[in-house]
Amino acid sequence: MNDPVIHVLIVDDHAVVRSGYRTYLEQMGGFEVVAEADNAAEAYAQYKRCQPDIVIMDIMMPGASGIDASRRILAFDRDARILVFSMYVEPIVVRQALGLGVRGMLSKDSAPEQLCEAAIAVARGQRYLGGELAMAMAFSPRSPRAEIVEKLSGREFEIFQMLVSGASIDDIAQALNLSSKTVANRLSQIRQKLDANSDIQLVRMAAAIGIVSWIPAPGSRPGGD
Repeated sequence: MNDPVIHVLIVDDHAVVRSGYRTYLEQMGGFEVVAEADNAAEAYAQYKRCQPDIVIMDIMMPGASGIDASRRILAFDRDARILVFSMYVEPIVVRQALGLGVRGMLSKDSAPEQLCEAAIAVARGQRYLGGELAMAMAFSPRSPRAEIVEKLSGREFEIFQMLVSGASIDDIAQALNLSSKTVANRLSQIRQKLDANSDIQLVRMAAAIGIVSWIPAPGSRPGGD
């Protein structure tokens, strides 16, 4: 007896990437891509509409990230099976995703056949952590700053991540469906928790622990032109 077809929602902001995933999975057999999304809000809407067996989720997208999309989906359906498939797989981000309830993590540097292996495992309710990620989690040094950032709540980390990636308070508020005042208050709490006096210090901290790769020049600000 053949195994049932696995229904897939693909979330990635690049149409060419989504098309490549769709073609590869469907050619491998046993998969049917039932929906696609290019942002967090659309991912949530498509999940509610299609109720797929698995979500293959990127992390870095314009506006709210795949972490926020995963949080919303899991709040709607605690049994949602999400596989994060992304280039952005620093250990600190892996811990945040797994803490939410994401079942699998895989780097886009992995061999194509690993995507099928991971998708099948997660669709069956198993947990999957790509070999390189497992090694990184086991052996990566835990710097004092990384440990501090891990003390942030999931929502605080989401706001922190968006800010240090260049989003303004208004951008963050719109992407996360919050008021600008709420975002500003959360940022104040984040700065207090991380003992930072400014947003520039938050960006420098993020660069030091690998969340962003750039450090702003003196006088610049996150989200500025």
